[in-house]
Amino acid sequence: METTYPEKKRKEMETTASKMVKPVYSAPHPLAGEMIPLTLFDRAAMDTFVSLILVYPAPTPSNEALMEGLRRAVAPYPHLAGRLAVDRSGRRSIHLNNDGVLVLDAEVPVDMASVVADCCFTATTEGLYPALPPPGENIGAALLQIKLNRYKCGGLVIGIIHHHHAADGHSFSNFLTTWASAVRQASDFTAPSPSLDRAATAVPRSVPTPAFDHRCTEFSGEEDGCRSSSYSHPTCKIKNLTLRFTAQFVTELKARVGAPCSTFQCLLAHVWKKITAARRLKPDEFTQVRVAVDCRGRANHAVPPDFFGNMVLWAFPRLQVRDVLGWTYGGVVGAIRDAIGRVDAAYIQSFVDFGSLADVNREELAATAPTSGTMLCPDLEVDSSLGFRFHQIDLGHGPPSAFLMPDLPVEGLMTFVPSCSAKGGVDVHMAVAEGHVAALEHICYSLDERAKPKL
Repeated sequence: METTYPEKKRKEMETTASKMVKPVYSAPHPLAGEMIPLTLFDRAAMDTFVSLILVYPAPTPSNEALMEGLRRAVAPYPHLAGRLAVDRSGRRSIHLNNDGVLVLDAEVPVDMASVVADCCFTATTEGLYPALPPPGENIGAALLQIKLNRYKCGGLVIGIIHHHHAADGHSFSNFLTTWASAVRQASDFTAPSPSLDRAATAVPRSVPTPAFDHRCTEFSGEEDGCRSSSYSHPTCKIKNLTLRFTAQFVTELKARVGAPCSTFQCLLAHVWKKITAARRLKPDEFTQVRVAVDCRGRANHAVPPDFFGNMVLWAFPRLQVRDVLGWTYGGVVGAIRDAIGRVDAAYIQSFVDFGSLADVNREELAATAPTSGTMLCPDLEVDSSLGFRFHQIDLGHGPPSAFLMPDLPVEGLMTFVPSCSAKGGVDVHMAVAEGHVAALEHICYSLDERAKPKL
């Protein structure tokens, strides 16, 4: 349950300092000053800032140590110190102008224990991360913004926003571990050399030959109605909810599946069943999940794991409501696995070829990714950060004690992350229509495959 700070305390939490932190280079970066056009994968991603919060109990490094580490850590990732821009051809790009990272300092006059308990915030997270720029003001805004919130007890909450066109979740997790290493190792830090060749992710065949329909899947054209028909504006409030599944629950769930499967697949099947039941959808209605799939190792020419940028496409398992609720876990997991398997090298090459032809024809493509404030019901979208190496985001006194993706802006959007509190557990952060919260909380931990909400 969310609580709010009184007005007086809100004022005491106001930012005390603001600065632009620029990376430190021993020699000019080879890409310095370049205008890097967004790739097809960048353009397919949500045009929005992604927020996250990391919690560190005392003792913690000083703000000066954090910023010195940041200067070293951003240097190998010059896109994060750049700005979104439009080049002379009218293409949206990232200008590697080295303008820097915006860092805000804030003092919070309470002990952290009064607002964080059992790895969850008991008070609103508003103000703990930089304010999200309005959608029409992303051009020119700092692509990485950080707020350092110091509590009276010495605890630290780091609130971060970064623009999705600069990096996907895999890339940004690599940056966070680099920053932690730079803080922890100080002058002994050796910067990594990530792969930054964005153009290499989208090389069409000599004769581009799309073999799949990518219109109304990843993109819509100027004359298409795909985007507007896919999502609607909510008529009720969107609430953010965290479901916490223990390692024992996951083990029991996998046993119900009856065949080898990943933690992600079995938990997605479970949550899909439960939210579908909570929404009380009609049995013959269709529901699908937009599943983010990392394409780095799936393309014909594999992209290195340390590639920094976006390289995600989506799988779309789709079933009738009666099947989601009536099939066994094994059946729903099979539908998810089959859909993910279809995002293979042939599909990725088709996507790239489609984008190449659209560019040749100077066609404006709009991503079909949902925009802030929309409702996906009866559908869902899921991103998995189960590979996120939280234990490596150690600033010198241990990994974060809590991780949160606050204020998810789209109903039906959810993110899977490893639990900070329970080894082998999984936290699912999701945005739910206010009217569905009670029903979902009532049934979310039941392993009854055909459970219906009972209110």
